[in-house]
Amino acid sequence: MGTGSCGRPWWPLLLLLLPLLGPAGASAQEDEDGDYEELVLAFLSEDDGPADVAQQVAIATFHRCAKDAWRLPGTYMVVLKEETHRSQTERTARRLQSRAARRGYLTKILHVFHDLFPGFLVKMSGDLLDLALRLPHVEYIEEDSSVFAQSIPWNLERIIPARYKANDYQPPNGGGLVEVYLLDTSIQSGHREIEGRVTVTDFENVPEEDGTRFHRQANKCESHGTHLAGVVSGRDAGVAKGTSLRSLRVLNCHGRGTVSSVLMGMEFIWKSQLAQPAGPLVVLLPLVGGHSRVLNAACQRLARAGVVLVAAAGNFRDDACLYSPASAPEVITVGATNAQDQPVTLGVLGTNFGLCVDLFAPGDNIIGASSDCSTCFASQSGTSQAAAHVAGGQLLCRTVWSAHSGPTRMATAMARCATNEELLSCSSFSRSGKRRGERVEARGGRRVCLAHNAFGGEGVYAVARCCLLPRANCSIHTVPPAGTGVETRAHCHQQSHVLTGCSSHWEAEDLGTHRQPMLRPRGQPGQCVGHQGASVHASCCHAPGLECKVKEHGVPGPAEKVAVACEEGWTLTGCSALPGGSLVLGAYPVDSMCVVRSQDVGAGGRTSEEAMAAIAICCRSRPLEQASSELQ
Repeated sequence: MGTGSCGRPWWPLLLLLLPLLGPAGASAQEDEDGDYEELVLAFLSEDDGPADVAQQVAIATFHRCAKDAWRLPGTYMVVLKEETHRSQTERTARRLQSRAARRGYLTKILHVFHDLFPGFLVKMSGDLLDLALRLPHVEYIEEDSSVFAQSIPWNLERIIPARYKANDYQPPNGGGLVEVYLLDTSIQSGHREIEGRVTVTDFENVPEEDGTRFHRQANKCESHGTHLAGVVSGRDAGVAKGTSLRSLRVLNCHGRGTVSSVLMGMEFIWKSQLAQPAGPLVVLLPLVGGHSRVLNAACQRLARAGVVLVAAAGNFRDDACLYSPASAPEVITVGATNAQDQPVTLGVLGTNFGLCVDLFAPGDNIIGASSDCSTCFASQSGTSQAAAHVAGGQLLCRTVWSAHSGPTRMATAMARCATNEELLSCSSFSRSGKRRGERVEARGGRRVCLAHNAFGGEGVYAVARCCLLPRANCSIHTVPPAGTGVETRAHCHQQSHVLTGCSSHWEAEDLGTHRQPMLRPRGQPGQCVGHQGASVHASCCHAPGLECKVKEHGVPGPAEKVAVACEEGWTLTGCSALPGGSLVLGAYPVDSMCVVRSQDVGAGGRTSEEAMAAIAICCRSRPLEQASSELQ
C-alpha cells in the first residue's frame, strides 16, 4: 500500500505542531503588559482557499516615520482600499490573525476603522509585514508613531497674577456660529476663563507616560489643553469668546500621543458630529508628528465632509511639509509670529515654515488660562497657540496653488477649494510672465480657478483663495471685452453682495504686458477694471456680517515686487495688480498680504507713469449681533 492508503491527511497534525517547533513559537508568549491575544489554532479558515495559501505578490506599500526616535514599531495601521466593504475589513483582520498564527506569531486587533477609512490597528511583530502586505484589499500599511504638543516646555511658563485683565479687545465676531473640536491633553473645565464654554467628551486614548516615577499632577496633565481652550474661547483672553468648544484627550501628561490615537479621535468626531451636523465645524490639531500618509488622508476625508481643520505648523524650525498633519493640503497650517511680526524662535528651535504653511498668527508669550489654579493665567509660546488664534475666528482663508501647467500654448492650471470652502478670488503666476490671465469656471458643481499659459510661455500656476464663509451666497459676474478704446468693467449686481476678488483672461498674446483687471478704490469702489481686450470677472458674495474694503499700495518707479497687507482683524480675500510698463509675472496672497511681482526692471528710462501697484481686498465679519439682525 502507498502512503495515501492510511485514509487520513497528515497536515492538520503538522499545523498544530508548527507553533511548538518553529523558532517564533518557542518564544511566543504574552508580553509584560498582556496586550497580545492568545495564540489561535492554525486550521485553514473558511476565508482561506487554496489560492490564498499560494504565494502572492505584495502590491501594497509600507510607510514609517522618518524620525527614528518617534517610531513605535510593533503597532501598525493597515489601510484598505477605499471601496472595501465593512465585512471585508473585519474578514481581512481575521485572515491576518489566522495566517500569523500558522507561522507561530501572536497578534491583537486594537481598533477597527469603518467610518473615517476602512482599515484596522494591529499589534504584531514586524516579521509579519510581508504577510500583511500580501493580503487582499490592503492599500498600504503604516507603522504607528508619536505626535507632540507644540508649545514650549511647561516648566518655562511665566505665571502672571490672577488679577490680569486682557485689553479692551473685541473680536470681529463672537464666534457663536462656530463649534471647535480640540484634540489635546485633558482640560481643567472648571477654570473661570472657560467654565461653561467647554464640553469634555468621553473620548480618551493616550499612551503611557514615559518613566516609572512620573507623577500625574492634574495641573501638569491639563496645562496645554487648558491654555489653548482659553486662547480660543476664554472670557478675558479668548479670541472668539462665544465659541463652543469640545475637547478630546489624545495627548498624555507629557504632551505626547500617537498617530493612531489622533485617527481614533477624528473618527469619533466623524461619528458623533457629522451624523447630526449643527453648523460650521472646526477641528483644532495643535500637535505635530512625522509625515504620515494615513493621517493626511484622514484630514482629507474630514475636509471633504465639510470640516475645517486647523493645525500647528510645528516648532522645529524646519520645513512644515515634513510633518503631519501640517503637510496635509486640506489643512489650514499655521506658523507663529512674535509681537514684531517676525517668526517665533524657541531657543535653538522655532516656528516651521515653507510652502505647507498657509498663514501666520501670534504665537509668542500668548496669555491664556493656566491649570495651576481656577483663576490663574499663564503665557505660552508655539505654533499650537498660533493655530488656536485661527480656529477661534469665523472667516478662515487659505491659499491653494495648482500644479504647474506645462509649457504648451493652450496649457491650463487648475486650483480648487475643499467642498466646505468658498472660492473668493482667483489669480495666476508665471515665471516668464507669458500668460493669458485667469478665470473662475464651474466644474462638477463646484467653482475652480483656471490659469492660462501663453505662446512661448514656460507654464503658469493658478492661485485660489479659499475661505470658510458660513451661509454664503457667492457668484461670478463676467463682462466680455468692451472693444477698442473702452476699458472693460465688472461689478457686483446685487446690492447686498460685496466684491471679494477680481480676475480676467484674454486671447491675445501681448495683453500680459498691459493692464490687468484692477480695482478703482477712488471714485469707483467695488469695480474690476481690465483691458479693452480682456474678459473681466468680479467675484461677489453675500454672507451674514460680511464686509470688505480695498487697499492699494503702489510705487512711483519700477520695482520687482510690490505688496500691500490687510490690517489686523481683516482677512485677505482678493489679490490683483495695477501694472505699468513692467511685465507683470502675477499676483498671489501670502498670509494676509497681496504680493505682485514683475520681470527684471534694471533697464533705465522708466517714468512714474509706469508705476506698479498691488491691490488687496480685505474682508471681515461684523459682530454676531449685527449679523443676526440681517437674518431677521
